[in-house]
Amino acid sequence: MDLLEIESLGVAFPLRRKSVQAIDGLSLTIAAGEVVGVIGESGAGKSTVGRAIINLIDAPGYVSGGRISFQGRDLLKLGETERNAVRGHKVGYIFQNPLTSLNPVLSIGQQMIETIVRLRGLSIAEARKEAIGLLERVQIPNPAERLEQFPHQLSGGQRQRVVIAIAICGNPALLIADEPTTALDVTIQASILALIKELCVERNIGCLLITHDMGVIATMADRVYVMLNGRLVEQGTAQQVISSPREPYTKRLISAIPPLSRRLHRLSAPSLVSANPSGDLQKAMDYLQGGKKAERKASQEPVVEVRNLCKTFMRKSSFLSKPAPPFHALSDISFVVNEGETVGIVGESGSGKSTIGRIMLGLLKPTSGTILYQGVDVNAPASARDAMRRRLDMQIIFQDPSSSLDPRMQIGRSIAMGMKIHGLVKSNAEREAIVRGLLERVGLPPNAAECYPHQFSGGQLQRISIARALATRPRFIFCDEPTSALDVSFQAQVLNLLKDLQDEHGLTLLFVSHDLAVIRQMCDRIIVMERGRMQEIGGNDQIFHDPQSPYTQELLRAMPTVDRVLSSLT
Repeated sequence: MDLLEIESLGVAFPLRRKSVQAIDGLSLTIAAGEVVGVIGESGAGKSTVGRAIINLIDAPGYVSGGRISFQGRDLLKLGETERNAVRGHKVGYIFQNPLTSLNPVLSIGQQMIETIVRLRGLSIAEARKEAIGLLERVQIPNPAERLEQFPHQLSGGQRQRVVIAIAICGNPALLIADEPTTALDVTIQASILALIKELCVERNIGCLLITHDMGVIATMADRVYVMLNGRLVEQGTAQQVISSPREPYTKRLISAIPPLSRRLHRLSAPSLVSANPSGDLQKAMDYLQGGKKAERKASQEPVVEVRNLCKTFMRKSSFLSKPAPPFHALSDISFVVNEGETVGIVGESGSGKSTIGRIMLGLLKPTSGTILYQGVDVNAPASARDAMRRRLDMQIIFQDPSSSLDPRMQIGRSIAMGMKIHGLVKSNAEREAIVRGLLERVGLPPNAAECYPHQFSGGQLQRISIARALATRPRFIFCDEPTSALDVSFQAQVLNLLKDLQDEHGLTLLFVSHDLAVIRQMCDRIIVMERGRMQEIGGNDQIFHDPQSPYTQELLRAMPTVDRVLSSLT
């Protein structure tokens, strides 16, 4: 008998005039000790399947039909008390966003110890010891110290590992992992995936792995279900689906995966630009050109120079504890980004990647060293005019677009704000036309300007963030993990869009990512960071074919890729 059996599951969300079927007639099974993957684009219904199992469908959504049998019992027929007994104790859940799934006002220790006491009946002392052991198991450094900290004091990768530790603390029979490695760098990702696989084998746990990362599926899953618009379109073993997909949709997903073995001019993805562009799009393109013809060809003229950059953070200590040692986020970093070039920065969480960008944009002050933009120190401009020019010329695409957009402001106003504040476009009508054109350029309808952030998917929000960054006609854009939360097809579209915009407008990009395959496709030169220090810098082919640093070699070995699965089959 299967551990979990879902038969003809339906989940509906009622709207004002009709209901939307988020899940429509889905059937799947999971055996004890088996890892089953569910893949598909954003909105396919992957996460809804996991939430339906533990009865966490957001209201007013509801299960409209079908059966969910777990260990021989139909979960849909259980009362609330019985369902609560299953949740956590029998079924563990690793949520996609660790920051929203952890209580911000309780320490990590309070949250873990309370859960262990409730699920396993241990004393507080025993639960604390067990919590330390679980944090060690998921490779959290200084676990006893981390128990006293709050979620905001941990990095994104550390928070995700805490969520995994909480999910397994009840010794569940089934583990639902909803994008468990989205926020993790490649080495930690590899260790977490190995841990999940080890738990499944060691404790005979079944695992439902929900992810958009085909490399993770290739590495982890025994069987795979492919979903599109709430329906099952293909299923089979992981090797079969990846190496010989039958359905056109699955083939499209596979072809959109950025390869690690070679650099492509463009990834396989449909264009975001309509075949019949509007007049607003032409206005936006003319505005971005600024009357000058752009040249993509990288020159040897530096746009940004980083010289001996250091950044140290002083740690706060409590009244009774010893003074905490300072944290050296950056140590003697020097490099140049030339005009029209894309330079990538890779490294683990805490290596200093985003800190470089924040200092570059004036959001942080360096402890020592300088960053020059066109020869002017960004933290000590000679005049207000220099400071204004830098604000216009240097923009950022944030990792999490939903938190970087004002939820109470319409998208059109958010995009137009920079143009209005800096007086780049005087007429309201012209500004609105350019905003509509920018939205069209990133593949969104003009009426999106009247909508709010919550009305868009993650991929759409990231494209909106790109449109907003372009609105001040920048020469340099800092891309901070711009595709980390996107599925492979949206990721391919966003990467192609950035390349097209660079060709059209001569943009210079500094591209931060923990995904080496994305860095491979996007960057001319690559900087490898570890614990605030530069381990290696080199050209694209050199880094990927002849890495000199042992750390770079370790990163490449740890990266889960479809390339390796396919090569192992030939």
